[in-house]
Amino acid sequence: MPLPQAYAQYKNSKVLTASPAELTLMLYDGAIKFCNIAKDAIDNKDIQKAHENIIKAQKIIDYLRQTLDMKYPVAQDFENIYSYLSQRLIEANIKKDNEILEEMLTHLRSVRDTWKEVMRKNGVASSML
Repeated sequence: MPLPQAYAQYKNSKVLTASPAELTLMLYDGAIKFCNIAKDAIDNKDIQKAHENIIKAQKIIDYLRQTLDMKYPVAQDFENIYSYLSQRLIEANIKKDNEILEEMLTHLRSVRDTWKEVMRKNGVASSML
């Protein structure tokens, strides 16, 4: 089996066997990755690539918003965070602004790191951390 195909199969297996907490962590990591790619694309004047990757980050944030269970009070806090991130990503895309993307990366890393800590304290998926 060629290496790229084996890697794709591994990644697919990883997603299919992940817990909800692990999937959330993967989504945060994905949003961070896409914002970083968008920043590099802006630096390289590749507007289309920047646009596509900011949209990917937005879709992740939108998905996270849609999956919130509002019966828990903390969900409103996450809704506020995700709403802000989504709005700022739209602004970053319109302006192709790396400063906004850097701000988003700071927020995303903070939320991701907090999520990792919650997972660690609850004994969830220590192999991913």
